[in-house]
Amino acid sequence: MSKDTVLLHFEDEAAEAMRLAQAVGLELAEIERHRFPDDELRLRLPAELPPNVVLYRSLHRPNEKLLELLLVARTAGRLGAQHLTLVAPYLAYMRQDKAFRSGEVVSQRIVGEFLAGLFDGVITVDPHLHRIDSLAEAIPVPHALALSGAALLAKVALERRERPLLVGPDAESRQWVEAAARPHGLDYLVCDKIRHDDRNVDIALPAGAAVHGRAVVLLDDVASSGHTLARAASVLRAAGAVSVDVAVTHALFADDALELIHAAGVGAVWSTDCIAHPSNAISVAPMLAEALREIGVS
Repeated sequence: MSKDTVLLHFEDEAAEAMRLAQAVGLELAEIERHRFPDDELRLRLPAELPPNVVLYRSLHRPNEKLLELLLVARTAGRLGAQHLTLVAPYLAYMRQDKAFRSGEVVSQRIVGEFLAGLFDGVITVDPHLHRIDSLAEAIPVPHALALSGAALLAKVALERRERPLLVGPDAESRQWVEAAARPHGLDYLVCDKIRHDDRNVDIALPAGAAVHGRAVVLLDDVASSGHTLARAASVLRAAGAVSVDVAVTHALFADDALELIHAAGVGAVWSTDCIAHPSNAISVAPMLAEALREIGVS
């Protein structure tokens, strides 16, 4: 194991951090975390740190975690760290990349600059980037890597279903569906979506979509409220799909999202372990390890 690099993590992500540490060959160290009665946090890092530090923190439910990043990064530098890399398999606040109304906060730019002020490198998986070409545009650091879970999800789908039809629930999912389908020669299509609000959407299949009698896997980067996937599943079932399963990179599944999509006719749900969830079917640790090696952390 490298003595020049340590992987820091919090207790709630010990299993995910362990998988990454084993994949890349790094020593692990847990950050102690105590919450005072007034909700302030007390964190404790190792007393001395090597020159290279990797921090593992997936940023779902992000608000408090962003404060953790600030406290850890500033302290790590004082304890000997010279190069800090954030591994955030889920990266929050990337979808708001422009002001749609006067006075609206562009969170992608602000959070991106915040992270760039703390870290030398940021590695993530399937960030919500729609109007920019690279993660480095959102987070201007020397090493900004955005990986994709599409190939991993395609592998799971092929293991569980015979030559499934891959379906993206909306135009934004096209990049993931195409990346998953093409290497395996799988059929795919992308639905049209009209969003009325966070929980009210309309879904339509493209003209001439051949769905009848097919095993369908709905594939997307993230499942949050579940309403888009549920509506898409209902439409696919009505069009004659013999089965509809779901494969997503980020299993947020807020509130009753899982119940909602199962009620709409979804069978199995598979996800990566970017976010710990009972639906996790494949680990991103080998892919993250390769990315760390690519930027010279090993």
